[in-house]
Amino acid sequence: MTSKTALRLPIPKLREGRFALPDSCTQVTSSYIRAYTDEALFAATGVRVAFTTRDGGVSRPPFDSLNLSPFIGDDEACVARNKSLLCAAFGAQESLLIQPKQVHGARIVECSHSAYVPQVAQEALEGADGVVVYCPEVSALLCFADCVPVIIVEPGGCFAVVHAGWRGVDGRIAQQALEMLCARTQAPPHECNVYLGPHIRSCHFEVGPEVMNRFVSNFGLGCLADQGHVDLRIALEVQLLEAGASAERICDMGTCTVCDGGEEFFSYRLTQGTCGRHGAFAVRVSSGTVGA
Repeated sequence: MTSKTALRLPIPKLREGRFALPDSCTQVTSSYIRAYTDEALFAATGVRVAFTTRDGGVSRPPFDSLNLSPFIGDDEACVARNKSLLCAAFGAQESLLIQPKQVHGARIVECSHSAYVPQVAQEALEGADGVVVYCPEVSALLCFADCVPVIIVEPGGCFAVVHAGWRGVDGRIAQQALEMLCARTQAPPHECNVYLGPHIRSCHFEVGPEVMNRFVSNFGLGCLADQGHVDLRIALEVQLLEAGASAERICDMGTCTVCDGGEEFFSYRLTQGTCGRHGAFAVRVSSGTVGA
């Protein structure tokens, strides 16, 4: 774990990037993986954050092509190959990847050393919706098709990756992840960068009266777009700001997965449940500015 005083992070910005695959990666549909990332963060800290698109993998329809979830009926060999391509594109060790079985809850697992990856990975497979990593080279991957991907990075290079569906938002999983990360590293919450990836926006997120009332009660009227439509982004921002995050350090990618129409990202609601899953991925390489 690194000191909270190691660096003042650059203000977060997400941009599209193309990450070349090594020559050893043959029999793929593309020579690169396309994802949205923060290059300034990577240059400063060695932390690679990435929201992947659906392009660059080997899965066949309806999971085409870079489906990263092994839990939705896709061919296991294709998913394994896709994850290998992902790790290769970002220079991560596949053996040090933690991917939970997501259960739409608020459980978060933590990893403080690469030696603990097998144990933590097994805990994550028992059901979790967040991973906090305090050490270099260990990566975290969570998968999405409308829910909100959240990545939080503190100044020392430790990070959290969170899956926030409406239940997770209601359970304040992002707030818990920020508080957990800062408690362990002693980083001030207002110095952490928060990235919100592509997700269903209020224009398409229609909910029933019970869910609507819960959100208004917990997060205020600002999260109610209109009668029956809830804004998950605003609810997340409310809980993150309450935990001490800085508004200028919350970076929202701004993409609606339903409005996207399947061009870049998967949408469960758009396809009535039959589709792949894009990913939120993070890793800190030990050669970054922040030491191991």
